Amino acid sequence: MILKTYNKNNFFKHTFCEFIKIDDFSFPKDTNYKSKSESYYFYTDKGVYRKSGHWGRVGNCRWKLLTDRDYKNQNSLTAFAKWSDFYPINSINKIFFITVNFNLKTAIIQCDKNMSNKKLFTFSDASKRLKQISHLFKEDKWAMYFEQEIDELRFNIISEYINSDKTLREIKNNIVI
Repeated sequence: MILKTYNKNNFFKHTFCEFIKIDDFSFPKDTNYKSKSESYYFYTDKGVYRKSGHWGRVGNCRWKLLTDRDYKNQNSLTAFAKWSDFYPINSINKIFFITVNFNLKTAIIQCDKNMSNKKLFTFSDASKRLKQISHLFKEDKWAMYFEQEIDELRFNIISEYINSDKTLREIKNNIVI
């Protein structure tokens, strides 16, 4: 599969990216771009530095901030992403997978850079599944008709859900009550 090549002219158009927090970068006075929301951008041959107080949904993009500590929007942080770390989200390419941490009851979308053996989805499909997984973790009422212990039930349902094309309803219907 051939993916689009991103650069300073198109990285901000419907992309998914994971920026890595940088502690030791000072923006030069001649930044390449300053947005209306006070985000600063500096381009290099290898990628882009971004200083911002908001991450996640950025315009028509989904830009995640990877950091070693909890981050709260409104705190301005600087991060870097290589041009090769940007991926299209408005395409039909199935290049995203879902990773689940059952202990923390969280799930995230990631891009499969290695085209491994993970079940891949379009960004739109992965987002829809992520929303339903979040509901499975937050709510308990849906599990009252099943005889399995809820943590085991969640594990079995979510594991199948992120590794198949089956709908959540199909998976639940196939569980022996």
